[in-house]
Amino acid sequence: MKRANLTDPDAMAAAIFDGAVVVLSGSGGGLVEPDHITSAIERRFLATGHPRDLTLIHGLGIGDGLSSGVSRFAHEGMVKRVVGGHWTWSKPMQKLAREERVEAYTMPAGVIQTLIREAGAGRHGLVTHIGLDTFADPRHGGGRVNARARDDLVEVITLGGKELLWYKPFEIDFAIVRGTTADMQGNLTSREEPADIDAFAAALAAHNAGGRVFAQVRDVSATPITPARAVTVPGVLVDDICVHAEQKQTTGAAYDPAISGELPAPDTRTPPALPQGIRYIIAKRAAQELMPGACVNFGYGLPDGIPAVAHAAGVDISWTVIEQGSHNGELLGGDLFGATRHASAILKSNDQFDFFSGGGIDIAFLGMGELDAQGNVNVSWLGENIVGPGGFVDITQRTRKVVFCGTFEAKGLDVELANGQVHIRRHGAVPKLVPQVRHITFSGKRARADGQQVLYITERAVFELAADGLRLIEVAPGVDLVRDVLERMPFDVALHPSLRERKEHASHASHAAASSEG
Repeated sequence: MKRANLTDPDAMAAAIFDGAVVVLSGSGGGLVEPDHITSAIERRFLATGHPRDLTLIHGLGIGDGLSSGVSRFAHEGMVKRVVGGHWTWSKPMQKLAREERVEAYTMPAGVIQTLIREAGAGRHGLVTHIGLDTFADPRHGGGRVNARARDDLVEVITLGGKELLWYKPFEIDFAIVRGTTADMQGNLTSREEPADIDAFAAALAAHNAGGRVFAQVRDVSATPITPARAVTVPGVLVDDICVHAEQKQTTGAAYDPAISGELPAPDTRTPPALPQGIRYIIAKRAAQELMPGACVNFGYGLPDGIPAVAHAAGVDISWTVIEQGSHNGELLGGDLFGATRHASAILKSNDQFDFFSGGGIDIAFLGMGELDAQGNVNVSWLGENIVGPGGFVDITQRTRKVVFCGTFEAKGLDVELANGQVHIRRHGAVPKLVPQVRHITFSGKRARADGQQVLYITERAVFELAADGLRLIEVAPGVDLVRDVLERMPFDVALHPSLRERKEHASHASHAAASSEG
């Protein structure tokens, strides 16, 4: 019977050759992050200049936002290409991409993870609808996010009369994964981790391509992992294991059994803290879109305040899901977004993305960076640095109802809510409604073709996706339709009939006042 090969991370680092293709599994906030191994790889490179010219692939953002995770590879010459689903957890890697020092690509996180699984199964890439008419579509960049990225990683194909995307296969040399415990057969369990993420898919892809799988664990058990179903990655896939006794569950906790789903939810919970200011205004309006019995996804940022508002209003949220695999967990938010407490189920993120891709979500609440006249939304490339979509595309492209939440403007916006009225005390210096978004993370064209219901909620106005583009359907009490909304938009927008009457009334009143003054 196979025995686990216990080694140290420096030996693992020494085995990685120049030009290798490396898959890194994990998520932000330290979730299932094998940093003991990646720090050894970084040390070797800084000392010797090797390994160099790596291709690094990761589905979700990985790291502590400072120096760990993807940032371990963010040294000029160490990587030649990065294919990442989310880039903001590594400012150094963003800088390398911005300065054209690596070939930079971004893809939907679920696409990357599924493509890795397909590679492990020996299939010829991934054929899917996910990404059509977005930045991942070759007609909109094909995932390239700098000039140095020249290769075509995705093509548009027609299959059975349907237009689809073909994401080309990877051949993986090394997979770097993490578990809680390994047994003497090399089996890994992640039962004390916040999530499983894509560890199995990554290990499968490397092993079946003749590559190697390196695993980090907190401890090794002399007895087999039981029950057998607790095994996340079977030992047949694992080549080398290193032990890191100081391994933390997340960057925020050494170990909390509620985060790993080992404790059921208590009968009574401490009510979540309500968001404040603009966040509260937007979350309160968005919460009105919740539907009884719906399966709901809440994205990072403004939407993560919606559950607190709903709780305070006595609104029941039937079922929640997030891309890291949790069901019905209490969202932690902030740097620990992706971890939850008291989940009722935790799936592999690959399986969760399958659920999303097939249309399992009823309503999703997501953030909004830029919005244009066609209803396109950009969250994946804002300012000078590539952000990446994470699971945004996978979630929004098949969800029945999508509610985007974001401020009307940015940088300096000051808004007050008093007596049910919204007062804009200072406008923002940066408009978020633009003639054309820089990066299409959500396609209004595709959503119309697929019959999705789409709303865009800001602190002062609500828009919907109509047959001919964006339509303004609601203005918050206290907000002036013309001065605060229409005159601050860079494009004309269709109006709901009630707002057309309001605009006409305001126009007549303005003309009458001007005539009186004359």
